[in-house]
Amino acid sequence: MLIRNFRPATIKWYRTALKQFLKFSGDRLSGIQSITTEVLRTYLYHHRLNNGWASETFLSHYKALKSFLKWCVKNDYLSSNPIEPIERPKLEKKLPKRITKQDALRVLEYAFNARTSYRFERYRNRALLAVMIFAGLRAKETLDLRLGDVDLANSIIHVQLGKGAKDRVVPISPRLHRYLAEYLDDRNRLRKESELFFVTLQGNGAFTYTGLKRVVDKARKATGIAFSPHRLRHTFATLMLEGGCDLFSLQKMLGHSDIKTTTIYLSASVSMLQAQIVKHPLG
Repeated sequence: MLIRNFRPATIKWYRTALKQFLKFSGDRLSGIQSITTEVLRTYLYHHRLNNGWASETFLSHYKALKSFLKWCVKNDYLSSNPIEPIERPKLEKKLPKRITKQDALRVLEYAFNARTSYRFERYRNRALLAVMIFAGLRAKETLDLRLGDVDLANSIIHVQLGKGAKDRVVPISPRLHRYLAEYLDDRNRLRKESELFFVTLQGNGAFTYTGLKRVVDKARKATGIAFSPHRLRHTFATLMLEGGCDLFSLQKMLGHSDIKTTTIYLSASVSMLQAQIVKHPLG
């Protein structure tokens, strides 16, 4: 997995999935050769039927096990991959959930006006959420940003080794530029020296996902707006299309390998569909 340049989180998940399979099937196993199609089917179908695994969860476990068993075949521990005959559920094609433009602005307004111990927290929290709303970065991509990745002079964010180990650049809009510049000014006032862009109040520690979750939870509770970091990314994508952005450009900004992934946001935009329905000749 390291050779294939998998992200640490992916490697951790594959290890977790394998451990869960071994824990469940331990009594049926006496070595790699005893990992049969029937043993695998019993494990996967049991959780699908009795534990309510969604299709996505089922496929995630299937993929992790298949990767390990493929390695076993390659190294002659197995003659064939026993998981391949198992029937898999189709992945539900759910529309990505987003929040409205007005709600997105309310979230940012709350982040900046919320009562905090220090002014720095308000500037940071607003900039943090704004990067996802105005640039569509994933939560991890946002937290991994370094000072050199945010180029305010040229209004560009460099996302280094995002999902799929791909680099990309995302333009910075005027409003986001202002939020980031104000955050940096306050960060410089406190003489923060970390190479990471988003840092903790005390010292120069990296701002973590736990900290981001805390910011999101407080905003959700105070505003009554149901959102998550990834829903802010969906909001960015949908609003960009509604604003006239073409699919190819949006694909590059989101870092999608396949433009088919980007096209789902066309269906998520009700306003775009409403604008097209009036073209019906009998309308």
